[in-house]
Amino acid sequence: MIRTRRLTVVCLVVVAAALVAALVHRLPKASSSSSSPPPSAAAPSPPRGAAPHASRSGHRGPPDADDGVVPDGVTVFDDATAAVTKLDPGLLTALRRAATAAADDRVTFFVNSGWRSPAYQNQLLREAVAEYGSEDEAARWVATAVTSPHVAGDAVDIGRTAAADWLARHGAAYGLCRIYDNEPWHYELRGDARDHGCPQRYADPTEDPRMRR
Repeated sequence: MIRTRRLTVVCLVVVAAALVAALVHRLPKASSSSSSPPPSAAAPSPPRGAAPHASRSGHRGPPDADDGVVPDGVTVFDDATAAVTKLDPGLLTALRRAATAAADDRVTFFVNSGWRSPAYQNQLLREAVAEYGSEDEAARWVATAVTSPHVAGDAVDIGRTAAADWLARHGAAYGLCRIYDNEPWHYELRGDARDHGCPQRYADPTEDPRMRR
C-alpha cells in the first residue's frame, strides 16, 4: 500500500515537472513574437498610382481651350478665349472693325479657330494625316506647328457661310484677305489690301512659300 502511494506520488511529480517544463519552453517563444511588429504594423507599400504619371512623363491631357480649342458660339469680340485673345493685335483689331460693320447687315463673325498652341497644331496634323491617308494630302489642309500662321496668331478661321461671304466682298477694305482657294473660311491680315486689294490666292497651302520652311 505504501509502495503504491509512493509510486503515485512519483508519477504526480513527474507529470508536474513535465507540465512546468512545457510551460517554460513556450514562454520564450511568446516573448520573442511580441517584440516584432505584427504584419499589419509594418511600413505600408506605396498605394498604386501614388506617383502622378503626368508629372513624371510631362504628358498633358488632350488640347483644351488653353491650347486654342474653340467652344461653340465664340465671336471675334470674346475676351475670355485664348484662340481669340492671342491673335495678333492688328488682325484682331481689323476683325472687330469688320465685324462691327457686318453687324449692320445682321452678320455675326463666329470663330471656328484662331490662335493655336504647337501641341494643338500637331494634333490637327496627325488627325489630317489619318483622315486623308498621307502627309502630302494632309498638307493641303493643315500646316505643321513650325509653319502654321495659326500658331503665330496670324490667321483666323471664320465660322458660318454668311460671315465668310461678307468678308469675301468687304474684307479687303479692312485688310482682311482670304489666302487659299480651298479654304474660304481662312483669313489673314494684309495691310496693303486697303489700297491695292488682296493678293492672288494660292490653290492650297502647298503652294504657299511660307509652308516650305
